[in-house]
Amino acid sequence: MKRVVITGLGTINAIGNNVEDSFNAAVEGVCGIDKITLFDADALTVRIAGEVKDFDPTTIMDKKDVKKADRFIQLGLHAAQEAMKDSGLANEDGKVSDEDAPRFGMISASGIGGLGTIEKNSVVLATKGPRRVSPFFIPSSLVNMLGGFVSIAHNLKGPSLSHVTACAASTHALSDACKTIMLNGADRILVVGAESAICGAGVAGFGAMKALSTRNDDPKTASRPFDKDRDGFVMGEGAGALVLETLESALARDAKIYAEVIGFGESADANHITSPVMDGPLRAMRAAFDMAEHLTGERPKIDYVNAHGTSTPVGDVNESAALVEVFGGADNCPPVSSTKGQIGHCLGAAGAIEAIFAIKAMETGIIPPTINLINQDENCTLNYVPNKAIKADLNIVMSNNFGFGGTNGSIILKKFNK
Repeated sequence: MKRVVITGLGTINAIGNNVEDSFNAAVEGVCGIDKITLFDADALTVRIAGEVKDFDPTTIMDKKDVKKADRFIQLGLHAAQEAMKDSGLANEDGKVSDEDAPRFGMISASGIGGLGTIEKNSVVLATKGPRRVSPFFIPSSLVNMLGGFVSIAHNLKGPSLSHVTACAASTHALSDACKTIMLNGADRILVVGAESAICGAGVAGFGAMKALSTRNDDPKTASRPFDKDRDGFVMGEGAGALVLETLESALARDAKIYAEVIGFGESADANHITSPVMDGPLRAMRAAFDMAEHLTGERPKIDYVNAHGTSTPVGDVNESAALVEVFGGADNCPPVSSTKGQIGHCLGAAGAIEAIFAIKAMETGIIPPTINLINQDENCTLNYVPNKAIKADLNIVMSNNFGFGGTNGSIILKKFNK
């Protein structure tokens, strides 16, 4: 099978509108969570979120097209533009050549898609009637339209696929991209995970499940993975984009190679739609380990894990237990941190953004901290890099993401040395 490497990165989230600003802020422990401004949340029990700031969609698309694309698509386009430029594969107009286009694919991911657009048009239907529903309603809200807009913007004519597997969607998209390239279905694939569900329906819906933190008076400390006083996750929004290609093509054009994908794993809990169990995440991680061993000839020594770490009472304990099991004991586990304290939980975009943070940690030798970890849960027994970044020699990293429905994904990335 062909070896797959990552040669382009792009992101936008609550602490930065590009990769460098975002990672530096994560390392510094900057928190982008604050009171909701995207809509009037005064009547809701949850009034905080990790919103993207200072974003003007007209900087990445024509003004006339803005109303045709939900905010999650706009954020995805922003991240894709940065990743394509970073990869060096796009022309000045942002498009790949007609010669390369048929072998350049696109895989998009989102947990929900255009929920804000669905909410808005549902209200219009109920209050003003069907004639006032926007003709852009459906194409603006479909998850695969993220891939449609991005593929048009960059002239990507290879496989165009979409993943909607809740909070594991982006990680599954990365796995799917690797499979496609490994099996010669494409030479290059742009993966884009995007989410913007901070609207009345989204916040009220998750709030009704008692899944969200209600620490409205102290938003900066609301998301606190692995802390015993955590009371739920905080919604975030944003996008992450990564360019994957064959090692052969990357070397041929002397591209900057951020990392090689050496393993990935997927699994289902088959237990409960919202309450996780250890078995599912454990099997996903074991599958990633097994693949890495098969591809490299040796069991990978993981130096850092970017955890799913949502700040939920059950989820954090569950993931910690799975990590202890897969590494053969707490003492054998590498440093683990969750960057959701900084940006909130970006749902379907989480995997792409957090894979980028893991890659940047490996590149810089700096592990971003788990902020707001004041009183570590006694059931969470690992080194979670509390509150302050640490330096480390990182050669292999892992990123985990798990979603509602009991769907799990894990990916292992290795520093590439020519």
